Amino acid sequence: MRVLVLAKEGEPGKAATPPTPEAMAEYQKFNEELVKAGVVVASGRLSPSAQGKRVRFDGKKRSVIDGPFPETKELVGGYWLWEVRSIDEALEWLKRAPFDGGTFELRQVSMHEGA
Repeated sequence: MRVLVLAKEGEPGKAATPPTPEAMAEYQKFNEELVKAGVVVASGRLSPSAQGKRVRFDGKKRSVIDGPFPETKELVGGYWLWEVRSIDEALEWLKRAPFDGGTFELRQVSMHEGA
């Protein structure tokens, strides 16, 4: 099963505190464990919402909205796509992550034929 792990950001428009070199090394070590175990399918950090765009659909009308999106309570700042046996396995991996703060959401990815 594939699970998308969404890393939530803090307040929109507020810059995150960069990790210390030690914290970054711990994260890289953890990520290497995930890769060696064959769990990671893809991962990435998203650009700030100030650089984003949204498209709103209203019948046949399409409206483009430029970021930032301050009315949003939570934004996704990064992601992992994992291949695991179960959501419980994904939870066990995530609980081992060396983060000292933050909120992460796990969602199963439904695969569609032809996708």
